[in-house]
Amino acid sequence: MATTRLAFTKMHGAGNDFVVLDATRAPLALNHEQLRHLGDRRFGVGADQILAVEAAAPGPAVHLRYRIFNGASGDEVEHCGNGARCFLRYVHEQGLTTKRHVRVATVNNVLELVLEDDGRVTVDMNRPVFAHEDIPFDPGALVARLEGGFERWALEGAEPWRWAVLSMGNPHAVTRVDDVDTAPVASIGPLVETHPRFPNHVNVGFLQVLSRRELRLRVHERDAGETLACGTGACAAVVAGVRLGWLDGDVEVHTRGGDLRIRWAGGPDDAVFMTGPAQTVYRGEIEL
Repeated sequence: MATTRLAFTKMHGAGNDFVVLDATRAPLALNHEQLRHLGDRRFGVGADQILAVEAAAPGPAVHLRYRIFNGASGDEVEHCGNGARCFLRYVHEQGLTTKRHVRVATVNNVLELVLEDDGRVTVDMNRPVFAHEDIPFDPGALVARLEGGFERWALEGAEPWRWAVLSMGNPHAVTRVDDVDTAPVASIGPLVETHPRFPNHVNVGFLQVLSRRELRLRVHERDAGETLACGTGACAAVVAGVRLGWLDGDVEVHTRGGDLRIRWAGGPDDAVFMTGPAQTVYRGEIEL
């Protein structure tokens, strides 16, 4: 059987890890099986997500584009905040751009990224989405409890937890716990992820409020299980916390892999901004 020798870069953003591929010269031609092999931690490289960096169409609108594939399933996904930060560090290190402020296209969005002086990356994550059909979320006959003017939903089979539901370019359900160390992430996370109320499945966040400007967070991600950090999950947790009256608009989020700063002014047209680290671990080649 013919094999393909593929160069890659292994990166992480707060412990959320990625295999990054340069597809700027030729389109990515990997099938699901090859993508899953790359993401396999025993037989491949190992990663939560695989990022394919691509050239953008000519014009001033965006500088580059990238696609995101789940490391466990090989499926293409919509958004990954930690991946966006790694993308910007990667294109700088590979000489694909010298711009510190970059506009990048994803499968369903355009993101603005800034390489800060301290090496961290700030991502304009765009506006959160609350319309149920756009998340998507099907409440059916469920009745929400309003708190601070925002809805919290009890889901069948996942009681007594109540969930704030929104999208950050991908769907999230967020609940509050007293202590994330003892939160039922391993049991409740998969149950809510695949709950029939979420047609496209959902990322599941467990947040612990430390103060109005600080929280701890664990996230069970779609098709991946719990990861050390989830950038869109951190944004969703802060947005939910602000709308529910628990948090102010500038919050330090402590994940198991590192810290992220999330800012949201709270208005319907306000974008969410995330600042955090992105690091290269090593570069290599693999036969697929």
